[in-house]
Amino acid sequence: METSPNHLFMGLTTKVFKEFTNLPEPKVLSFIKVKTFYNDMKDSLSLEILNDGYSFERKIREKEINRPGLALGGFVEVFTYWRIQIMGNTEVGFLNTLHGQKRFSMISTVLGFDLPCVLVTNNNKLPKEFMDVANKNGITVFNTPMNTTEAHRHISEYLEGKFAPHVVMHGTLVDIFSVGVLFVGAPGIGKSELCLDLVERGHQLVADDVVEITRNRLNQLQGASRQNNRYHMEIRGLGIIDVFKMFGVRGIRGNKDIHVVVQLEKFSKTKKYERLGLDEKVTRIMGVELPLVEIPIVEGKNIRIVAEAIALDHKLKQIGVHQAAEFQQELINRLRKKQKSDVELPIEDEE
Repeated sequence: METSPNHLFMGLTTKVFKEFTNLPEPKVLSFIKVKTFYNDMKDSLSLEILNDGYSFERKIREKEINRPGLALGGFVEVFTYWRIQIMGNTEVGFLNTLHGQKRFSMISTVLGFDLPCVLVTNNNKLPKEFMDVANKNGITVFNTPMNTTEAHRHISEYLEGKFAPHVVMHGTLVDIFSVGVLFVGAPGIGKSELCLDLVERGHQLVADDVVEITRNRLNQLQGASRQNNRYHMEIRGLGIIDVFKMFGVRGIRGNKDIHVVVQLEKFSKTKKYERLGLDEKVTRIMGVELPLVEIPIVEGKNIRIVAEAIALDHKLKQIGVHQAAEFQQELINRLRKKQKSDVELPIEDEE
C-alpha cells in the first residue's frame, strides 16, 4: 500500500481552526421568476418566445428540470409540473403520432397544470393544438435551436448557481498563479492597494471590496464581483479606478474558486505569529474548510511578494510538497544521524 506524500507529514503539522466572527448567514433563493430566467438566458440559449410572456410572473422554485414524456402519455401521478418543462425530439415526435381528440386530450392534461414555462429544443415545430391550449392557460412557450442535451446542461448550471447558498463578504479576491486568494482585513489595511500591485504584476482581479461567494454542488466556494461595481477599485487618495480600462482583459476575471484566505492585520508585538509553518490555520465559510494565513502588516514589508509565495506554497501542497514539514523532517533526520554517529564512535584505550 502506497503512502500519499501528504500523509508523511501529518505527524509533523498541527491544524488550528479559526472562526470568522462577523460572517453573515448564508442566503438561499426560494424562487426566481420566469421573466428573470428569460432575461438571463435569452442570449446563451438564443431563446425565442413562441406566444407571449403570459407566465413571466410565475415562479421557478427548483433547480431541477423535467421532461414531460410520461405525462404526455397520461401518467401524471408523479408529474413534477412546477419545474421548467423541456420538450425535445422525443416529446414532440410522440405528439406528432397522435391525432384528433386524443392529441388534444393529452396536451390539455399536461398544460392543465400550473407550469412555469415550456422550452422546446432543436427548433421543433409544435402542433397547433399545443399552442392554442398554452395560450388559453397562460403558459409561455420558448424555443431554442440547441439540442436537448446542451440546453439541459446550460439551464442546470444556471439554476444551480441561482439556487446555491451564498454570502457577501468584505474583501478582495485575486487569481494568483491560478490560485484564488481571498484577502480579508479591516478597512484601510491595504487590500485594494495590494490587489492593484498584483494586477500590475500580471495577476487577475476578480472582486474588490465586496465579494459574492456561492457554494456549488461539489462543496466548492466560488467568488465573483457584484454587477454594479465589477472591475472597479477604490484606492484611498486616488479614488475609483477601472481595472479593465487600465490593464485590459488580462487584468480581470469574472469568477474564481477560492482556495486560500489571507487575513491582513496590523502588526502586534503581543501576538505570536507563525514562524515555521507547522501550525496550519484553517477557517470555514458556509461549512467549507479553507487554509487561513495571517499576515502582519509592517512598514517596508513587500506584501505582494508574500502573496505570490502563499499561492505557490498552496500549489506545492496540492501535489504533496509541504516545505515546512520537509524542513522539519530533514532537521530530525540530521539529529538522529548525529546521535547515532556519536554512539558508534570507538572508545580509545587509555595508555
